[in-house]
Order: sequence, then structure tokens, then C-alpha cells
Amino acid sequence: MPAKKVPAPHPDLESVLVTDAQIRRRVRSLGRELKKTYGNEEITVVSIMNGALIFTADLLREVDNVVRLDCIRTTSYGSSTESHGTPKLVHGLTLDVADRHVLIVDDILDTGKTLSLIASMIRGMRPASLRVCVLLDKKGRRQVPFEADFVGFGIPDKFVVGYGLDFAERYRNLHCIGVLKASKQKAHL
Repeated sequence: MPAKKVPAPHPDLESVLVTDAQIRRRVRSLGRELKKTYGNEEITVVSIMNGALIFTADLLREVDNVVRLDCIRTTSYGSSTESHGTPKLVHGLTLDVADRHVLIVDDILDTGKTLSLIASMIRGMRPASLRVCVLLDKKGRRQVPFEADFVGFGIPDKFVVGYGLDFAERYRNLHCIGVLKASKQKAHL
């Protein structure tokens, strides 16, 4: 039987930080961590759109708890590689989270501003518990003190795309997480 050919990385990527296989293994592991933490309790998952869409879907497939799902939409990057300062809530929660176990799921913990804002808002709704799960943690860019309870991967301070993460709404569909070439970080503006 011939050896499997590994597909070349996307031509717009400088390098691959996390492969598809590594992501799949870690998402399964995070599912086990969630099960250990929540036992058989119902979980209200709050996914931050659009970046956490793919991660949230894959993560929820690894959890057999009863799950309620809601989504929040924020904006802070637009078509830039730098945050525009204060994140803005574009679409809030529709579910009541009072006295519920709430898990916020996001693609990346970067400056900490977005997750800090959302966590503070949800704490004000008096959940039974509040935890945060992120696929990526970029500690080198933190501007406000914030730590996630569950982290997929710690990454260096590089601009990454793939597996839900984007640049100007592109590259979300890549199976891996890679560093976008500097020449492409201005190409789509």
C-alpha cells in the first residue's frame, strides 16, 4: 500500500502551528476534561461567533451532557490584524442563564478584552457557574488579566488563521491553524 501523501499547507500560510490531527486529539481531550468537570450536569454553552463556530461544533460532539447552545457576536478586529480597542457586542444572548452552568467557548484568548467583557456580562446574569474554554491562548498579547479554565493550545504572538480563525473573513475553513504570510495580511483589505 502506498504511503499517504500529506497535503501541502495552504499557499498563504507561512507555517502550520497546529495540524488537523493535533486539533482533533486535543478537542477529544477537552471533551473528557469537560465531562470530568461537569459530570452529568446540563451545560449552557455560549459560543462567540464567528470564530468559535467550528471549534464549538466539534467540541460539543465530544460531550454527552445535555447541552443548551446560544451564541454571542462581537466585533474587535474587522479586516485588520490588530484589535480596534474595545470590543463591541453585536448580538447578545437569547437564553436565560440564571442558575445554569455556563461555558463560554471562544477560538482565541488574545488581549483578554472580549472574554473579560462577555464573562462580566454573563456573571451579572447570575449563573450557577461560569467557565471559559478557548482553543488558543496567546498570553504574549494579554492586555487585561484573564485566564481560561480550559485551553486547547498555547501559541506564540503570531497572526493565525484556520479552523474558524480568519483574516477579513477568509481562511476559516482551513483544517489546520497556521501563521498567515505577512504579504497576505494586507492583501484582502
